[in-house]
Amino acid sequence: MTIQPLFVTPLWQGQLADAALLADLAASVRVLAVDDMAGRRWCRDHRYRGYTSYASLNDLPVRDPAFGTLARWLVRQATTFAAAAHLDLAGRRPRLDSLWVNILKPGGGHSGHIHPHSIISGTLYLEVPDGAGAIRFEDPRLPMLMHAPPRRSDAPREATTFVSVPPAPGLLLLWESWLRHEVLPSAAKADRLSVSFNFS
Repeated sequence: MTIQPLFVTPLWQGQLADAALLADLAASVRVLAVDDMAGRRWCRDHRYRGYTSYASLNDLPVRDPAFGTLARWLVRQATTFAAAAHLDLAGRRPRLDSLWVNILKPGGGHSGHIHPHSIISGTLYLEVPDGAGAIRFEDPRLPMLMHAPPRRSDAPREATTFVSVPPAPGLLLLWESWLRHEVLPSAAKADRLSVSFNFS
């Protein structure tokens, strides 16, 4: 008798080891948080705890050379991830569709969500203080589990209903955009900086 896992959900973990680029990106994020009045209004109106350029800026790779360098690196990472996940893109490469920055204040988090109209989504952490909230991924079968018993506390990671990944500076995560995820509330005493993005 054997048990084999079915319907694997891939999560790509990479590392941006260029400390100078990480510092340049973080500095740019802080400047944007001051200069982007439309983004600040959106954050205020939507009670976002911090700053995001999600709804205000769509040209960061053109606007700032550091984001241009990052965009090229992300395309290479997403192309490798798509191949490893066996995605049939008909000979095309994933196209970076949107890229935005986030400053999450202490106590801030993001409720569970997906990224519609994309194939690959991800985040890159720039600055991560101690106690910053983890990103938590949800088993996509959760709505269909009905009367399934909860998983034991000693279950291996691939058998759990939720998987949390602690953030770290330079950590890159990529996943298929249909995978529901959330950011757990931050217990940190400082801001967490990250860049998020979608590929079509």
